[in-house]
Order: sequence, then C-alpha cells, then structure tokens
Amino acid sequence: MGVVVDGCPPRLPLSVEEIQRDLDRRRPGQSQLTTARQEADRAEILSGVFEGRTIGSPIALLVRNEDARPSAYEHMKDLYRPSHADYTTEAKYGIRNWQGGGRASARETIGRVAAGAIARKLLREAASVEVLAWVRRVHEVEAKLDPGSVNLEAVEANPVRCPDPGAAEEMARAIEAARERGDSLGGIVECIARGVPPGLGEPVFDKLEADLAAGLMSLPATKAFEIGSGLEGTRMTGIEHNDPFVPGEDGRPRTAANRSGGVQGGISNGEDISLRVAFKPTATIAQAQDTVTAEGAATTLEARGRHDPCVLPRAVPMVEAMVCLVLADHWLRQRSVDVLPPLA
Repeated sequence: MGVVVDGCPPRLPLSVEEIQRDLDRRRPGQSQLTTARQEADRAEILSGVFEGRTIGSPIALLVRNEDARPSAYEHMKDLYRPSHADYTTEAKYGIRNWQGGGRASARETIGRVAAGAIARKLLREAASVEVLAWVRRVHEVEAKLDPGSVNLEAVEANPVRCPDPGAAEEMARAIEAARERGDSLGGIVECIARGVPPGLGEPVFDKLEADLAAGLMSLPATKAFEIGSGLEGTRMTGIEHNDPFVPGEDGRPRTAANRSGGVQGGISNGEDISLRVAFKPTATIAQAQDTVTAEGAATTLEARGRHDPCVLPRAVPMVEAMVCLVLADHWLRQRSVDVLPPLA
C-alpha cells in the first residue's frame, strides 16, 4: 500500500517515526477487539524527505503487506457479499478483484493515516493545531464526558479508545459478545480540533464543513456526519440555537456555546471544531446470510476470515487523519490570501 503527498511545504522536520506512530494506532492485530491479522505496517519514505526535512517535492510512502491471504476469499468470488462493494464495483467496471484488500477495503486507509501524520505535523508546527478523536458510542453504549477535557492519554488508556473508563468496559464486553455470536457492531467517533485559527474555509463551494464531510464520508463504512449541534440543533428554536458573541481574552470575539462547531458561513471562527462520524457495523460477519451469485441465483453466504467485529477503535486515527488533511489544505490555501499585499 502506498501514498503520494503533494504540496507539503519544504523544510518541515519529519521522521518516519512520526508517521509510524499513527500507523501503529491503525494497524490490525493490536488487541482482542480487532481483526487477528498481524501486520507491522512499517512505513518507508521513498522520496520528498532529505536529512530529516521535507524538500518540497512529492513525498512517497510505502507500507508492505505481510499477512495477506487471498485464498480466504476464493469461496466468495462468484457471489455478492451483503453490504459490500462487490456488486457496485462490478457494475461500474465490469470486473473486480475478489481477493480482498482493494479500494473498498479499509486496508486503503493506510495511505490516509500516513499522509494525515504529515498534515498533523504541519498543523502543529505552523499553527499549534491539535486534532484528537475518540470512540463516543458503540451500539447502545455511549460515553458520558466533556469533549473539551479529553486528552490523548485518556483515549489510548484502553483498546476501545474511549476516554470514559466505565463506558469503555461496557463497549469492550459488547464487542466481544458480538464477535462470539458471529456478528458486528457500529457506532460513533467524535473528533475535536483545537487551536484552529479563524478564517479557514471558503464561503461557497469549498466550505470548511463541506470539505470535512466529504473527507470523512469517503472513509470506508461511514454513514453519517455531524458538526456542532448537528441533528440535535433541529430540535431547537432560533433563539435557543443562536450563539451570542462574547469578548475573548485575546481580544477576538468568542461564541458562548460553540453550537456551530467552530465553523460559520463555511469559515472557521476560531472555536474548537467539533464533529462526529457514524460507522456502520462491519459488513463481513460469520453468520449465514442470504445473497445471490453473479449469475443471479439465490444462495447462502457463510463468510470466513479475519475481520474486525467493530471498526470503531481502529477508525479513530483514520478520522484524525482526514480532519488533519482537510485542515492542512485549507491552512495552505489561506496563506495565499494572507501574503497578498493590500490592493490600491
């Protein structure tokens, strides 16, 4: 698996260890709650970095697969797996690779997480932006916490990546129970971006929340996106939802409740960007399911293989990566506005 990152500014200090840190959080086999596949997912930098700094040319990264088992998919090659991209891929291209690990597989998110690590470093070095995600809900179990107080240590304190210890234990039990019965669970990942400067985003076609939604909804298994008050905002009246401005300590206007989630009119307002992404239950399960063959005949599928009973714990670094990439793009775009001299 590989990725090419273009447009990264030169002279940014960057090491393979910084990229590996996020890949280690995404890799399979890291706990009993994830797939049993064993992949080290060791990153290699092929270009774009010299003597520990980016040089302005495209950065090519490579991760070699070590534990692929294409034969595990052979019994499914002539049928369509429920809720997978088998049929739609074949409908679009007239051909598909049934061996696993293709573009519809979460395996492709290696490139996103590796690229996101570079974007994370740029945001931290250039603008002191911190992006942090965690598991907010698994099936019916929801964390009770103040998003503003969540830190990385609390997120990484358990394999579920939920900073609420009590909820994390319940989530782990629910995921293990789903695995034992050959089923799977979905849930919600919450993410916060702290220190985002005001002014990022565009007022019409490239609104910041629209690009965040596009990036996050391009992740495998995503089904919904919310920012700020989200769907709960529809239950309020205008006077309830409107967010009064108050004087900030830095002299900048601040909003009282941040119901906009850090974005107003498509442009960041300097508040924390707060968003949530819903992930469906993993589509590959061990229970028998009705489906059809490529010839249209009814059949039953009993899937085998090594699949996550819940994608949420490994989705956390994927969500962070996409948020970092979108924010880095918009930060770079804003620089072109900031450097223009005043027009007469």
